[in-house]
Amino acid sequence: MAVMSGKHAVLRQEAPIPSFLSAARLHGYWDRLRTSFWFLPSGMAGVAIALSFGLIQLDTMASTEWVTEVGWLYSFGPGGARALLSAIASSMITVAGLTFSITMLTLQLASSQFGPRLLRNFMRDRGNQVVLGIFISTFVYCLLVLRTVRGTEESSFVPHLSVAAGVLLALSSIAVLIYFIHHVATAIRIESLLEALAVETHATIDHLYPERLGQDPPHDQQSDFDVPDVPESDFRPIMAGSSGYMQRVDVEALMRIATEHDLIIRVEARPGRFVADQDAVFRVHAVDRVSDDVADMLKATFILGHERTPDQDLEFSIRRIVEIAQRALSPGINDPTTALYCIDRLGEAFGRLARRDVPSSLRFDTERRLRVVTSVISLDELACPAFAAVARYGLADADVVRHLLDTMKKLQRAQGPAESPQLIKLIDDIGRESAGHLCLDFDRRAVQ
Repeated sequence: MAVMSGKHAVLRQEAPIPSFLSAARLHGYWDRLRTSFWFLPSGMAGVAIALSFGLIQLDTMASTEWVTEVGWLYSFGPGGARALLSAIASSMITVAGLTFSITMLTLQLASSQFGPRLLRNFMRDRGNQVVLGIFISTFVYCLLVLRTVRGTEESSFVPHLSVAAGVLLALSSIAVLIYFIHHVATAIRIESLLEALAVETHATIDHLYPERLGQDPPHDQQSDFDVPDVPESDFRPIMAGSSGYMQRVDVEALMRIATEHDLIIRVEARPGRFVADQDAVFRVHAVDRVSDDVADMLKATFILGHERTPDQDLEFSIRRIVEIAQRALSPGINDPTTALYCIDRLGEAFGRLARRDVPSSLRFDTERRLRVVTSVISLDELACPAFAAVARYGLADADVVRHLLDTMKKLQRAQGPAESPQLIKLIDDIGRESAGHLCLDFDRRAVQ
């Protein structure tokens, strides 16, 4: 913690938070749980276990006479209760297996049709997880209630309320099965998939543009802020320690550490970049103030994983839409209509980005001191590779080229000529190159 006195900061060292308890790491753990098939069904099964014990306890405390007074309860004997619970349990585990098989088939279809990068969206689909959890919970509940049914000469016990709850769970499972069939049929439609990707892309744009680590002055006012000239030798590299894709950087924690310890942190690996174990993630000034504890705190502000995620990686969000368009234009699939849908979504995302102010790469604290230096991607740097990747596969299709050029020209008008020199050049290049790939005269005239 830093105690400020005049212009000087007196640093009082506190025990650093363990890296596995940092906000970035906790966010990573939670994100992995959300994308797993086992977490939510396991939690729902735990609720079913608690429900079975609670209802059995109520049945134990209640007298048997009240069952005849409640008309909607089943008044079974021990044999009938066992048969009903066994039928529900066996049917639920069968349906759960069928649900899992359909889900795996959907994942295989999505991987081959739209690309393996989209499996994450299907796996984190909350509807599939809830459906599987309800079937498993009903199965577990019936098994636990079944063990309490007794029908011997010495004692007889039938948990009527618990059996009735099992029947209600079975009826609910039928409704959930109908929903699951409808949900799967809807989820694999390209329109629904692109809409979900667009929502994630818009959320990333809203989060990153602008994203402020500290005070973010306008470009024409940055000369009024303290921007020191620091030689490269005064920066200490903070190594990754392991290999993987940069998934998330806790920017608030970076700003707090830089302010408390009077540091300047330069981010070398932005989200989406692959880093090896000996690559520098940050470079920090000054060397004499970067202790091992501070280095450990900095290492706890980022997450490395085996895959890219759309949370802070806008390039990856855009790339998933581009990949669908490329697959649709491949000779094996030959589905230009899907490519047109993808171009519409790309135009929508870039149009949203064109209305945002691009933040500065220099971030300052409240005392106008430089604290964090980041890399900022402009609209041209995002849009041109995406549109070029689609054009590379669709130059021989007049409809794709025309729609692509119309979308790019609309984006260029929204951004302004001075802000989009690369986009203007790409429009001219695509128009010129498409003339050599289109065989029919009316197609060439259509894209001019």
